[in-house]
Formats: sequence, C-alpha cells, structure tokens
Amino acid sequence: MLHSILHLLQYDPKEPMLFNTALFVYLFLVLLFFYQFVYHRQRPRVLYLTLFSLFFYYKSGGMFFLLLISSTVVDFNLAKWIYNASSKPKKTALLVVSLVVNLGLLFYFKYTNFFIQTINDLNLGHLNPVNVILPVGISFYTFQVLSYTIDIYRGQLKPSDSILDFGFYICFFPHLVAGPIVRAVNFLPQIHKDIVLSKEEVGQALFLIITGLIKKAIISDYISVNFVDRVFENPALYSGFENLMGVYGYAMQIYCDFSGYSDMAIGIALLLGYRLGINFDLPYQSASITEFWRRWHISLSSWLRDYLYIPLGGNRKGKVRQYGNLMITMLLGGLWHGASWNFIFWGFLHGLALAFEKFRDSIIKIPKNISTRTIGVILTFHFVCLCWIYFRAKTFTIANQVISQIYTQFHISVAMQWINGYKYVFILMLAGYISHFIPKSAHSLTERALTNSPVFVKSLIIVVAIWLVIQVKSSDIQPFIYFQF
Repeated sequence: MLHSILHLLQYDPKEPMLFNTALFVYLFLVLLFFYQFVYHRQRPRVLYLTLFSLFFYYKSGGMFFLLLISSTVVDFNLAKWIYNASSKPKKTALLVVSLVVNLGLLFYFKYTNFFIQTINDLNLGHLNPVNVILPVGISFYTFQVLSYTIDIYRGQLKPSDSILDFGFYICFFPHLVAGPIVRAVNFLPQIHKDIVLSKEEVGQALFLIITGLIKKAIISDYISVNFVDRVFENPALYSGFENLMGVYGYAMQIYCDFSGYSDMAIGIALLLGYRLGINFDLPYQSASITEFWRRWHISLSSWLRDYLYIPLGGNRKGKVRQYGNLMITMLLGGLWHGASWNFIFWGFLHGLALAFEKFRDSIIKIPKNISTRTIGVILTFHFVCLCWIYFRAKTFTIANQVISQIYTQFHISVAMQWINGYKYVFILMLAGYISHFIPKSAHSLTERALTNSPVFVKSLIIVVAIWLVIQVKSSDIQPFIYFQF
C-alpha cells in the first residue's frame, strides 16, 4: 500500500499528470476537501495552494520545479530592485538583466538545437545538437514574469512585498503549464481578498470544467487519434477530400484541445476563488484575421500587443512602420509557439494577413451587414485553416503535400464513403462546429440551466461526462497540444 502511494507521488515522464487524468481528479478532490479548512485565511490558503501547485508541476515536469523556484526567487528580487532604483538608467539596466535571464533560459531550453540545426543547414558550421529537455510551461510562465517586471519598470505596478504571494502568482497550478497567461496586475490583488463564491460562479466553474473536458477528452482526442494524425502522417495516402477533412478536423482539434484546457483552468481556478480572464471567444466566428486574434488565445495576443507591438511603435509611426510592426510581432509570435520554421512561416502568414487588412481598410470601406460578415467569416476561417496546415505538419514537404492533394486529387465522390468509414469522427467534428457556430446566447442559456439545476442533476451531468470520456478515450492519455510550447 505504502509503495503504491509513493509510486503515485513520484514523477513518471511517461504519465505526466494532466487535467484529464484520473490521478488529477482524485488529488483535486483531496485538495478541495482540505481547502475548506484554510480558504478563509489568506496566509494558510496561499501556502497550501502554492505547495500543491509545486507538486502539480513536479508531477507534470519532474525536477524542473526547482528551475521554477529559482526563477521565482531571482525575479522577485529583480522586480524590487527595479522599483527601488534611484535613476532611470539603473531601472533600465535591471530590466535588461531580467530580460536576459528569462529570455536566455527560454532560448537555451527551447531554441538552442533549432539554431544549431539552422547553422548546420546553411553550412555556417558543423555543431552537434545539445541534449536539452524542454521544461513544461516555460513559455507561459516566462511571459508572466516578463509582464510583471515590465509593468513595474513602467510604473504601472508595485512589486509584491511577499515572495510567497509572488510565487503563488507564478506557479498557481491551473494556469501554470499551458496558460492562460495571467497578468500580475489582475491576479495579485485577488490574493488579499476573501474567498466568496456565488451560486452563479459555482455553476459557471462547473460548466467550464465539464465543457472543457468534453472538448479535450472526447472531441479533440478522438478525431486526432482516429483520423487527423493519420492524414498528416502521410497525406499522399488520402484523397484530396480526405485531406480537406483532415484540415477541418485539425482546426477543430486544436481549438477544442487548447480552449478545453483554458476552460478547465479557468473553471478550476474559479472553484478555488480566483478569477482568470477569458482566453477564447468563439474565434472561428471571426470575420477578419484582426478579429480572430481578438478571440483566439486572447492572453497571448494581448501580451504580444502590449509588450511587443506597441513598444515597437504600433500604429503611431505611419502605415509602413505599422505593417512592419505587425510582421515582426507575428513572426516572433510564431517562433514563441515552437522552434521550427513551420511555426515562423505560420506567424508570417498571419502577419501578412493583418498587414493586408490594415492596408485594405485604409483605402476601402466595406459595408457592415449580414452578407459581408458571412463572407468574411467563411474567408477568414479558410485562411486560418490554410495556416493550420503549416502549424500542424512536421515539415514543409508534408504541408505542401496536403495542399497538393486537396487541389489535384479532390474527389467529392468519396464523401459518403468517408462519412461511413469515419462515422464517429464525422459526428464529433459536426458537433464541434455546430456548438461553435451557434449564438453565444445559447452557451449562456446552457450555463444558466446548469447553474440553476439541483445538486443531483449537477452530479448526474458530471458522472455522464466522465462516463463519456471513459468510453471514447484512447488507450494512452493524449497530452495537451500546447504543452509542447
């Protein structure tokens, strides 16, 4: 018995703890049970959740939790030094130190081998790759720390007086490994407030957790394992229609995967009394790429806007400069997602589209009505899908094969054969798109219905959701896509 418990408490790289694992559910229920004894007292509450968060990170990423602790200590002190510096040059120098330390760690773990490979490919040298393991969530908590020190440098935030409070902000487990990217200015004040949850907030939290679980563990995982992965592994084996369905499938897979995680993170945090901002707002309903980035991964797009695009000059230095700033922002946004030219090209395409829309809007005023919006939604969605091909494919060759198959081997006659052969994939994709494109009011109505339902009904819905997950899940737990970023 003791040996089994110790084994469960140890990190297993083959079975990291994720929100959609049974182990997390059990431990979270234990956390909630003891939480009732400490939630009304700030210090014990923060200490309790911080210790659980560090344990969660250990179970998700192993000994890299020590790196997380070290980064927390370093940045806590750097932030105080920046705030207390006697002159602007000293503040700037300390901010540069913070940028070098944090971005240096991110570069080493995430981009070292990418740049070594690039140097070798360009025949600029012959370097051996470095054996580097990417710490889980490093891209997310690095951006959180940078927003904290930059806001203090700008005079928009006072540093935390407590390293425990700051550490809790950095490592709070719901958003730690895959976002949302939380701003200190929004989170730190919540630490000092009493935990009070209304009936509506409890219902909202349960709604987010249940829908997030369904998105991830039912829709995303099933269509990924049973169809999408096969198409992108070897597009030439499939017709153009099947490749197109694979692209549509991936568009729904990545949305359900990432927004599902965000929903669960926001819901779990809310159950504990902390409010995180919305991260996805039905992005495929967007009528332009500009609107898409106001709805997709909102915490990242707003971070890039506030800490990269605007400091570069934004739209304040003329149209040409604005287009260049958009391109730089999206290229670096693509690079943030991964050490691959595919991601950079994905960012390039989105930057090009954003710049084109700004140019178009400066010379043409498109009337706003149902017809133009519908056309805009269709065009935007398909452009996003085109970009997803390069995001998902392992190489440019595979991405180009997918596009080639769609344009040269498209046979609509295989549609019914595909639907019959991939019946459940088709049903889940259809369900995903229908639920995505119905009006937002329908989502709110469902949420209110769950909130106002009796405890028995809430419990029954949770049991049914878990049962459905068990029925459709693959033999292996599928990691969240954004864990690799």
